Formats: sequence, C-alpha cells, structure tokens
Amino acid sequence: MSIIEVKDLEKTYKIIEKEEGLIGYFKNLIKPKYQEYKAVKGINFNIEEGELVGYIGENGAGKSTTIKMLTGLLTPTSGRVVVKGIVPNEKRIENNKNIGAVFGQKTQLWWDLPVIESFRLIKKMYKIPENEYRKNLKKFTEILELEDLLEKQVKNLSLGQKMRCEIAATFIHNPQIVYLDEPTIGLDVLVKENIRKFIKDINKEKKTTVILTTHDLKDIEDVCDRIILLDKGQIIYDGEKQKFKDTYGENTIAEIIIKEKSMNISENLKIDNAEILEEREDKLKIKFSHKETTIMRIIEQISKYGNIEDIHMKEAELEDILKEIYKGVHKC
Repeated sequence: MSIIEVKDLEKTYKIIEKEEGLIGYFKNLIKPKYQEYKAVKGINFNIEEGELVGYIGENGAGKSTTIKMLTGLLTPTSGRVVVKGIVPNEKRIENNKNIGAVFGQKTQLWWDLPVIESFRLIKKMYKIPENEYRKNLKKFTEILELEDLLEKQVKNLSLGQKMRCEIAATFIHNPQIVYLDEPTIGLDVLVKENIRKFIKDINKEKKTTVILTTHDLKDIEDVCDRIILLDKGQIIYDGEKQKFKDTYGENTIAEIIIKEKSMNISENLKIDNAEILEEREDKLKIKFSHKETTIMRIIEQISKYGNIEDIHMKEAELEDILKEIYKGVHKC
C-alpha cells in the first residue's frame, strides 16, 4: 500500500462577488452573492515510502491547497485522501504524529523562547524517547550548524538561522512524511545548499518521504527524483524528473565565441531551426532543438560571418523547460 493515496481530490472555495460603492457594500453585507472557485480539480496520485517528490506549479496552481488537505488543515470538497491509512481531516491528531511540515515563513518555534526550549517542548509533545531526542539533536546540530543558535531567542535569529532551526524542529520527532512548502524562500545560497543536503541525508538514512513545493527549481533539481506538475488545479505531468527533462528538454543553448565578424549576425541571418537569443561583440547565444538540427549545421551557417573560436553547450535546465511549458510551447 502507498504511504499517500489521493483519489479524485477536489477543493472548491466560495468567493463573494463584490459590488462597488456604498450601495454595493450594503448589498454584500445583507445578501452577498457568491461565485465558486475550484482550486483543485479531481487530481489522482500515489506516493510510496521514501520518495522525494517535487510538487510544483505556478502561483494559484493548487499546490498549497493540496498540501493543506494532505495535512488535514483543509477538508476536501470531494474525493479522498489517505495518509498511512488515516483520513487526515477526520483524525488530525493521529495524522500529525506521522508528519512534519514547514509552511514558508510560518513558524512552529516559540518566538520568545531560546531555540533549545522549543525543541524540548516538541520532544514532550511528540513523546520522543530521551536517547532518540539526544541522538537527533546532536546530528541536526552538526549538519545544520546550530551550535551557536540553540541558546538564542527565536525572535533574535536571522531568516536563514530561523529556517535551519525550523527544519530541525520538523524532523526531530522522526516523522515518516514531511511536507515542505517553500522551505528555502529568501535564503542565501549557502543556507539553501545546507538544507538540501540535510533533506537528502535524512531521506537516505531513514527513508523519510518528502513532498516539496517551491518556486526555487534548484531545490527540485538537487533534491527530488519525481515531479508532479500542476496547472490550474490539474496534474499535467507525474513521473521521473529525468524522464521529464529528457521528454520536454529538447532545446539546447549554445554560446559561440566568434571573432572578426563581418556584420551583425542576428540582424542579417535567419538560422534554420534555431533562434539567436543574444548577440554581443564577440559572443552569440543560440537556442535550438536537437531533434530538428545539429550544432554542426548552425556553425556552418555562422562561420560565413566570422571566425569561430570556441563553443559552450548547455542542456535545458528544469526552469527553462517549465517556462516553455507555461508559455504553451509544449503540452504534457
């Protein structure tokens, strides 16, 4: 049995149709009119124990709404969610024992207390055995570099320091499933790398299932093996990250160093099956589909206008592919 099962899941909100002006205000107050907005539209997926899943999509795609239904914070309008044999909104306390969650900038740490006191309170709440608590605290302190933060009040921590403590607090009771909603938002590069490494290490050691939603696609690149891509409340791709890149990442970017140009190439040459993205004095950046042409054919056309000295090739990254999908270039 899958650790998470989602079947025909839907969530509909009622939104007041507001009318302008004073008369409109009183109409809304006395007899409001509602329109329905369907945030999640009949989605289906199963997640197995130990999977690292990137749950991604644009703003308003339905990501956070889904996560809130998985955690029991929201009740589905229709459909079914089962997490470790539990329906989350029906047995929230029982479900919470199995999960951990980080929701962006919302904290689970006590603002006026030192970090270590928050950890001790979490220990009591989840009834973590003393030896297990000490073992996790020692390990998390080393990996996330928390040594100098444990005695500080949460309110005195920087954003990066607080998020490292939030991540430790989320994993310290050994949850079997962890939901991470924008865990690296606003953090610097080094802190992000540290958190990504921590997630992968814990997953490898304890087979913790992680569902990650983020707009920082480097998180998905570095951490996840599977992608579920949402668009307007519907799943448009569910599968392996590498297969997704192989299927939809057909475009390659080539940077060509060219000397002694005879003219501006982008203004005078239309390259077959390719697009010039940028032209500088001695550099061309070109996008092309490797299904339609080759770099040798492109070089053959460009070499008529100058001396090519070097070529640097870059395969499409996840962020580039998603941009193309959302622009409607590809359809999953």
